[in-house]
Amino acid sequence: MLPATSKLCAAISYRHLRNMTGLRRQAAVAISQELSRLASHSPGPSAWIHQVRRRSSLLSSRLEEKPFSEMEMSYIKQGEEALQKSLRILEDQDDWKTETVAGNGDKVLSKVLPDVGKVFRLEVVVDQPLDTVYGELVDNMEQMGDWNPNVKEVRILEKIGKDTVITHEKAAATPGNIVGPRDFVSVRCAKRRGSTCVLAGMSTTYGAMPEQEGFIRAENGPTCMVLRPLPGSPSQTRLTWLLSIDLKGWLPKTIINQVLSQTQVDFAKHLRQRLARPVPVTC
Repeated sequence: MLPATSKLCAAISYRHLRNMTGLRRQAAVAISQELSRLASHSPGPSAWIHQVRRRSSLLSSRLEEKPFSEMEMSYIKQGEEALQKSLRILEDQDDWKTETVAGNGDKVLSKVLPDVGKVFRLEVVVDQPLDTVYGELVDNMEQMGDWNPNVKEVRILEKIGKDTVITHEKAAATPGNIVGPRDFVSVRCAKRRGSTCVLAGMSTTYGAMPEQEGFIRAENGPTCMVLRPLPGSPSQTRLTWLLSIDLKGWLPKTIINQVLSQTQVDFAKHLRQRLARPVPVTC
């Protein structure tokens, strides 16, 4: 009787789950299979009921998770694609050329890729632990306009799951308006692999954020920042920033190259200033 009841419950659950997707379906099917296994071993009634209640509670918690729509899954995949492509670019150490080396050791390199164009790579060491740098760049990303004069505004348009966000960024015009105001709509994802954090992104389209008056809609990506503790000095963080941008408009390449490499140098300077500020004490 018990195995038959279990199989009936599993069949009912299966019909109910046909419309479910992704991890929710996998979790529920796995639990149904576990119930069938328990029934086939025929434990005592009280033990079996305890197992059902425990696994049913787990199933309920899984079912409460909101499933992703097709559009949300598309954004998640775009973020993953940006991450993987960026890491492949950074892993290839060949053909990088030095653009700028600052007195403090900050370095900007560049490379031309057939399918991307010219990309820039910033290498710096920040005198702050990884979690502090990560918190400023990810958790507080909407505050970037407060400390980086090259950025007017960063706004999160939508959060998707734990790792993916859609953002709208407004870039300030360069001095003398050589490069006018630009804006970007990007999908970003943040991943942590052991002691390494990767923040990746690329341009996307978002219906609720059409082109804005007074701004040229530029495109970026693949782009990413990689954060690692400095070996032997966990209070310091090595930051690598891969930058790939199409500013659009009619701009000479020499100006574009100068602007982008200087943007990275300025970013490192302003980030250090931001992280070095006194932290307000709250009571």
